[in-house]
Amino acid sequence: MALDAFNDQTLSRRAMKAELLDAETELKLAYAWRDDRCEASLHRLITAYMRLAISMASKFKRYGAPMNDLIQEAGLGLMKAADKFDPDRGVRFSTYAVWWIKASIQDYVMRNWSMVRTGSTSSQKSLFFNMRRVQARLEREAAASGELLDRHQLRQMISTEIGVPLHDVEMMEGRLSGSDYSLNATQSVDDEGREWIDALEDDSAQAAELVEESHDTERLREWLVVAMGQLNDRERFIVRERKLRDDARTLESLGNELGLSKERVRQLEAAAFAKMRKTLESQSREVRAFLV
Repeated sequence: MALDAFNDQTLSRRAMKAELLDAETELKLAYAWRDDRCEASLHRLITAYMRLAISMASKFKRYGAPMNDLIQEAGLGLMKAADKFDPDRGVRFSTYAVWWIKASIQDYVMRNWSMVRTGSTSSQKSLFFNMRRVQARLEREAAASGELLDRHQLRQMISTEIGVPLHDVEMMEGRLSGSDYSLNATQSVDDEGREWIDALEDDSAQAAELVEESHDTERLREWLVVAMGQLNDRERFIVRERKLRDDARTLESLGNELGLSKERVRQLEAAAFAKMRKTLESQSREVRAFLV
């Protein structure tokens, strides 16, 4: 059944007029699709149970999604069920399809509830669809018995009732407490009100920090030039190739170029670093502070 061309009322009317399949016919259609990939059998099976998909979709209208979109998702779930159904297991197709239809609708609702992903685990999904109902019942029962529950007690009871971790309850409570808001919305009703995005803290480096960083970098560069000047040509070459290149060379490649073993290159490198450190430490206490 093509769903795009109809509104939800038209789809409902067409689904209600579809045939009712008995167990034997349903089984024949399932075998024909599974074994022979008979599209006519698939279409007949899907059409017959579209009323089930629409009925389940109507139960999720309270989440604010358009009914026609919910029906589309229910239809996708129904088709997934038909594709994965194994008639040899002795289960009615409608019983099997219920799970796939519900899962497809729930995934759609959670994807479209907020721009921020609401949840993906089974406990988060269970909370999303059951927390408010369970919370309302617990509050009614507490009020009937004259008991006053604080927020922590209520969260713990919801956690126990649904069987999910307490931190998941706290997280979901925050996500369900409000809708998405644009950072470009104004903070007041005035036309010239400041936008919320203007109130966000600028986490980029400030002018003073940039000047200080530039000054420190220049001083370090000067110290490094002095320290490098105390090395001989071979030591400077090894330090430059090992530490001052974006793609540092290996001890082996330097050894091949210089006609030395890897171990000898490593010794020369260590000796060069020791010589540079001694030079830097001799300059001032300020340099030593940088080296700590």
